[in-house]
Amino acid sequence: MIAKMDAAREQALQELAQELGVTFHDLTLLQLALTHTSFANEARGPVESSERLEFLGDAVLELASSTYLYQRYPQMPEGQLTKVRASIVCSATLAELATQLHLGDYLLLGHGEEMGGGRTRQTNLEDVFECVIGAIYLDQGWPTANAYVLRQLAPEFKRVSAGVEIQKDYKTQLQEVVFRQPGQSIEYVELAESGPDHNKTFRFQVVVTGQVLGEGTGHSKKAAEQQAARLALQKLTQVQ
Repeated sequence: MIAKMDAAREQALQELAQELGVTFHDLTLLQLALTHTSFANEARGPVESSERLEFLGDAVLELASSTYLYQRYPQMPEGQLTKVRASIVCSATLAELATQLHLGDYLLLGHGEEMGGGRTRQTNLEDVFECVIGAIYLDQGWPTANAYVLRQLAPEFKRVSAGVEIQKDYKTQLQEVVFRQPGQSIEYVELAESGPDHNKTFRFQVVVTGQVLGEGTGHSKKAAEQQAARLALQKLTQVQ
């Protein structure tokens, strides 16, 4: 069962849909996309969470971005296509796009998740961005969902078209910066691991010569370490 909507909630979702540039035939799909697991777990009676929509949205996102890159860069080898796609649809990018769309403001959260800052948590924002894509796909079909993805990712695609190197190995870059001076050290420390086996989230911090310079989260240890290294680089060199 999808979480119930009162008139105020329906109006809010209509405004969000307008911001997204999508006219939903079934607004309850957008409601479902915004229903966090914590809300469903605390609800009185059975309420469906957005987890299944996230699974679908992730697939649509990957297909849309892959198709665009395949058609736009016919000479690019498979390995490079994979790297470019991974950099475009990385956790940080999706969370930032969700922030720009104010998706966190519309999330239905459980009390604990709400009090813990769930509206601005990177993993929640990344997930809800994918959930909304899943909802658009179910409601409108592939052409609209594909167009939505390409519209949201347009700035990232533009960076590729302009010849900007998106794929950055932040850990390697951080080593190059830090080890310019002797006696320096870099250590990645795992802070937390959460979630089910099929969808774990890891949180790491990077410690440079005894000083914590960044924290990162991701669905793999490598991704979390890369995010932490990126933030450390920003502090050390102002590299975006």
